[in-house]
Formats: sequence, structure tokens, C-alpha cells
Amino acid sequence: MRAYYPVVRVFGVLLTGFSLMMLVPWIFSYSIKDGAQSAYDEALLLTFFTGVSLWWSARHAKKDLKVRDGFLMVVLVWALLPVFACLPFILQLNASFTDAYFEAMSGLTTTGSTVFSNLDTLPPSINLWRGMLVWTGGMGLIVLAVAVLPLLGIGGRQMFKAETPGPMKDSSLTPRMAETAKGLWVVYAVVTVLCILSFRWAGMTWFDAVMHAFSTMGLGGFSSHDASFGFWNSPLIEGITIVFMLFAGMNFATLFLAVRGRSVMPYVRDPEAKYFLGVTIGSILGIALYLNLQGVYPEFLTALRHSAFNVVSIATTTGFASVDYALWPMFAPLWMLFLCSFSTSAGSTGGGIKMIRAIILYKQVYRELVRAMHPTAVWPIRVGGDPIPQNILFAVLAFGFMYMVSIVSMTLLLSFSGLDIVTAFSAVVASINNTGPGLNQVGPSTTYAVLTDFQTWVCSFAMLLGRLELFTLLVVFTPAFWRK
Repeated sequence: MRAYYPVVRVFGVLLTGFSLMMLVPWIFSYSIKDGAQSAYDEALLLTFFTGVSLWWSARHAKKDLKVRDGFLMVVLVWALLPVFACLPFILQLNASFTDAYFEAMSGLTTTGSTVFSNLDTLPPSINLWRGMLVWTGGMGLIVLAVAVLPLLGIGGRQMFKAETPGPMKDSSLTPRMAETAKGLWVVYAVVTVLCILSFRWAGMTWFDAVMHAFSTMGLGGFSSHDASFGFWNSPLIEGITIVFMLFAGMNFATLFLAVRGRSVMPYVRDPEAKYFLGVTIGSILGIALYLNLQGVYPEFLTALRHSAFNVVSIATTTGFASVDYALWPMFAPLWMLFLCSFSTSAGSTGGGIKMIRAIILYKQVYRELVRAMHPTAVWPIRVGGDPIPQNILFAVLAFGFMYMVSIVSMTLLLSFSGLDIVTAFSAVVASINNTGPGLNQVGPSTTYAVLTDFQTWVCSFAMLLGRLELFTLLVVFTPAFWRK
């Protein structure tokens, strides 16, 4: 057991820091007297003293985390933090643990699915806490820990490698991992502030601007209104949201380099950016034309407006909605659900398999077609002019296989539990891609409250699996992981 004391110590530090986040909605609740003060009193104290107790029990274990510890640490953080994050929902809203955990997991994994209705009448501090969970989970608590833990004598590189999305985990933007994490967080915070100011300028209240900027930059989709962005019905607000969702859907490392170098060249050289923008813009125009031809919106500009907002929202795995797109002809929402599986870039706050993997998979398929015609041809796979090493190629192929197996397995499980196939499939796809709304019973105009407790836990697991990109979680369940 002592072998895991370094993990316990680090988790205690993280949990203590996480408890201090609750001070923000706690102070806000007391300042506006929204009735949720006592809930934050209890949640904050319980979380804080649990974190301090864990740290104290293992305070002498000051060894750096090994590779195995890094994987275990990441899984513990993402699986256990929702237990404490959901306390305000239980204490204030009398939500069941299943529903409260689902809501907290949805926030921290930036999924945006919700089991709560009547969002407009919830205590504002509860909605603020929901938004904060999305924003914090967006860049990743682990990346924040990498910036803070070195100050406490705890190295964080293994944690960063285990949590960072995408197949190319070893590349760093600055020589020191902590400096990388700090740089990413600074850029993330600055863009969030710009988003808040833009929303306020466009007509939102300060509270809504902050809440929705958190959800937009975290690509989480939580809103303080049941109608989501349909509440404002404002082309200007929708346009601003589209811009920031697109920024959040691309690699923040690219944005970091662009800001540091004061040049757009990092985006020009980024192999994912052009594919991401090309696929997204092409889908916007295609679905707008489809909706116009189908008579859903007689005017093309109206079709383009609603297509642009909702396609970008789902493609970037945000999950906002301006209209109930589930009422569109089935091709459109199915195509949008397909987009959320791969559109966002590695290093973004989005979910799915990431565009870089999709590019590699496409090029591998094309290479096999060429080999079928020319068996002796040498055809290396290149991305951005650089050849892809075989170990990365094999890892991407394995990831693609496990991604499909996971979707099929959990869809069958939900179908076995009594859900119709459209609801089951879309709920799994929306959860594992951290998108939020699915179709049918879990569409954009409804909530996940219709699911049974078993079905809710399956979706919670799917969200965790997707946020940790399959292997980070699955490796912990292998016997080899626990062998000395």
C-alpha cells in the first residue's frame, strides 16, 4: 500500500486545491443570497478536510510519480473529483447521487449533458459552479497541477503525458513541462476573458456572459437557460459563439505559439487546422443547402444561420443549441453526430478521436489501396510533411479499433436495458465524444433525466472513457498494470 502513497499525497493536494475553487460560487451565493449558501458551506468543508487528510496521511511520500503512478493519478482525479464536485447538487437540489455525479462528470469532462431542467430558476451560484466545472475540465486539472505541483516539490511530467490528448504526447512547447502548462493556462484564461467581454457587448448580462464563456471555451455546452442559445435568438451572439467555439476546437498549443510569435504561421503549419476548418465549413454549407432544399427553412440565409451555429456546436463537441435540430430531417443531425467523432484538434478542449488520428487513419487506408495496385511501392504516411513513425501508426489503429468496440458495446448495453436504438446509439456517441445532446429521448430539447440509474452510469462511464481517450482508463484495468 505504501507504494501508492505518492499518488495519495498528490491527490490530496489536488483535492484541497479543488475545494478552494468552491470559494467562488460560495462568495457569489452569499453576495446575492440565492439560498445555496449552506450547501457550499458543507461541500467546501468536506472537500477541503478530505484533501488535507489524504495529504497528511502520505505527507512523507515525496517521490516523483512514475509512469504507472501517472496513469493511476489521472484516472483517480477524473473518477473521484466528480464525487466532491456533485456535493452542491445533492445538498441544494436534493438530487440523487447518480444524477449529481452524472452532472459533475458531464461538467468536468466538458460533455455538457444534463439531468437538470428548469435551469432558469436554479440558484445562480449552482449554474456558475456548473460553468466553472466545464471551464476547469476544459484545459484539464492535470495540466493545472503540472504548473502548481513543482512548487510543492512534486514533478508532474508523467501526469501530463497521461492526460494530454492526441498521439503525439511527448512534444512540449517550452523546455520545462510546468512552463508549458502555465503558458497554456494563460492563453486559455485570456481568450476566456475576451469571450466574456464579447458576450457582454452583444447583450448578455454579466452573469450569462461569464457562465456561457466558461462553457464555450471548455466546449462543454452547459447553459443557465433551458432554451440554451435559443433564449436570446440573436444572430450576433450566435456569431460570436461560433468564432470562440472554432478557436477552442483547435489546438491551444498552436494558439500559444501564435501569440508568443505574434504570427499566424503556426496555424498555417498546423496540419489539423486546415482539415478542421475545411470539414466544418463544408458541413455548414452542405447542411444549410440540404435544409433549404428540404423546405425546413425557405430562405437560405436562415438555413445558413442555424446550420452554422448548430453544426459548429456539435462538431466541436460543445453541445449548445439555438433550435431543436432533432426535428430536422434525420440526415442532418446524424451527420453532425458523425462530425463530433473526429473534427476537433488534439490539444483542444474538444472530444472525439481528434482530427490528427482521423488524418492518419485516412492516409493509412489510402496507402493500403495503393499497395493493392502496386505491392512493391514504398508509400510512407506523412502529416505536415513529417513521416509518421510506425509505433504511432499502430497506436492510432489500435485506438480506432477500441473506439468502435467501445461504442458498439455500450450501445448494445443500453439497448439491452430497454432504450430504443437511436437513443442508445446517440447517447453513447454523445457521451464518449463529450458532446452532450444526442437524439430522440436525449435530444437537444430534452435532458438525460429520462434514463434509468443503470443507463445513467453507463453514460457516465462513457464520458470518463472518452475524456481519458480510452487507453488511459483501460490500461488501469489490465492485470499487467498491477504487477510489480
